[in-house]
Amino acid sequence: MARIVVDPVTRIEGHLRIEATVEDGVITDAYSAGTMVRGFEKILKGRDPRDAWAFTERACGVCTTVHALASVRTVEDALGISVPRNAELIRNLMFCTQMVQDHVVHFYHLHALDWVDVVSCLSADPKETSRIAKSISPWPKTSPAYFAAVQNRLKTFVESGQLGIFANGYWGHPAYKLPAEVNLLAVAHYLEALEWQKELVKIHAIFGGKNPHPNYLVGGVPCSINTEEVGTINTERLNHVGSLINEAITFVEQVYIPDLLAVAPFYLDWASVGGGLPNYLCYGDLPTKSYAEIDSFKFPRGAILDRNLAEVHEVNGRDAEEIKEYVAHSWYRYERGDEAGLHPWDGETEFDYTGPKPPYEQLDVEGKYSWLKTPRWKDHPMEVGPLSRMLVAYASGHTDVQELVNETLGRLDAPVTALFSTLGRTAARGLETKLVVHWMKEFYDALIANVKAGQTRTFNDEKWDPSTWPATAEGVGMTEAPRGALAHWIRISGGKIDNYQLVVPTTWNGSPRDAKGRRSAFEASLIGTPVANIDQPLEILRTIHSFDPCIACAVHLYDPDGKHVHQVNVC
Repeated sequence: MARIVVDPVTRIEGHLRIEATVEDGVITDAYSAGTMVRGFEKILKGRDPRDAWAFTERACGVCTTVHALASVRTVEDALGISVPRNAELIRNLMFCTQMVQDHVVHFYHLHALDWVDVVSCLSADPKETSRIAKSISPWPKTSPAYFAAVQNRLKTFVESGQLGIFANGYWGHPAYKLPAEVNLLAVAHYLEALEWQKELVKIHAIFGGKNPHPNYLVGGVPCSINTEEVGTINTERLNHVGSLINEAITFVEQVYIPDLLAVAPFYLDWASVGGGLPNYLCYGDLPTKSYAEIDSFKFPRGAILDRNLAEVHEVNGRDAEEIKEYVAHSWYRYERGDEAGLHPWDGETEFDYTGPKPPYEQLDVEGKYSWLKTPRWKDHPMEVGPLSRMLVAYASGHTDVQELVNETLGRLDAPVTALFSTLGRTAARGLETKLVVHWMKEFYDALIANVKAGQTRTFNDEKWDPSTWPATAEGVGMTEAPRGALAHWIRISGGKIDNYQLVVPTTWNGSPRDAKGRRSAFEASLIGTPVANIDQPLEILRTIHSFDPCIACAVHLYDPDGKHVHQVNVC
């Protein structure tokens, strides 16, 4: 028996520690620890609720826009504010931009190197790579000379003694199965995706002023539409958005999806590894009417228990008995006792660090061992993310999702149950991207139709004056971050924030055990995972990366005295 420690888990946002017990080459137990301190809730207390989005959006440099969206929605819910249809459409476009860009970045830059052996590209035949590329896609960059140039760039890295961005990997690991030519194809597209993704997020800059952390506004969006004015969303900017969407559709359909389908057949054994929890939660989003009309969402809201796709349970973020957070194994304390579960409106953020000071050999897993709290839905541990969204939509009878899932599984000759796995989680993200990039075009066309009809309103100022607000109010703003179900809860008193709580996707997935000793998604997914070499635990990275963790969202650095903590100098 051996105890593997992976700290930090790389190619994610934030700091995550995984400890796993391996017996006879298989993981028999696992522990997930967020190793940064949480505290955004303390920062927000006493501030103007309309400013909360600007703070919460800084929880992460990757998730950016979704925290702002959840934040403005929670204030709008508390105060009864509705937003104009154009604002909903622009928010949808911002949402879709984030999701498409994030999923492509995840596949190529955070997860692909778990399946792609970069160094093996050196022995690839560029002509064969060209033949493979042409056989799976009409993407124009497929000549032997193009792939030879990519190969030469990689050789330059190796001969210089530095692999640069490819330096940190378990190259040559026996778990890698792709032919050298497919590896070369994937590396070429890795580099192309780096260039492409920075173009798509210009949509955030057009509607939100910048990226990352575009601007938002309680009551609508902070941009006005006038097709003739230079300083507004005019005809030129709207046309540019349309061009970027069309380019995104091409890249997703001619690069991302073909690559995903080219890689997956070599790893079908991973369709039975990493399944973890049988419960899936999705808050839903992308209203085709208004956010208040949940039935109009492209992503339906709901929960699935015990992998029963015949029943989708309703989810209500306002119900105090549905969503609760626990701290039995988290470095926090509750006034009611650490066995209690608190709905976020009653949430407390009081630190209680009782663990060993790092560096340490092992976590104190019998006590508290993470800065992530442990959320539960109706007392059930839940997985959130692209797989949950696809399963809830599939089980809810959304035909576009059902058709795409069934078609893709048919091409891979795999049953629906293959989705309950590490490979299924990765595939679900790709399928979701294909859906979202086309939904993006629908929202864009609807916005253009409104503008042509003379409907240009983007902001509702009816309740902007705090003197019109009730003495106290509570609200919840729910959305779907690329990594899964995201919600903010607010309690307003006297026009100021009295309590604010964020429950983010990686809090659901990466949290420690609850008071009953039940694992959350990360820990549960690792049980039964084979490990070929305990000194190179590539298999652990494959499954954890399939969730696309974002620890920076789940835990936040906070110094109660406002002291300078640390400075990183970048040359």
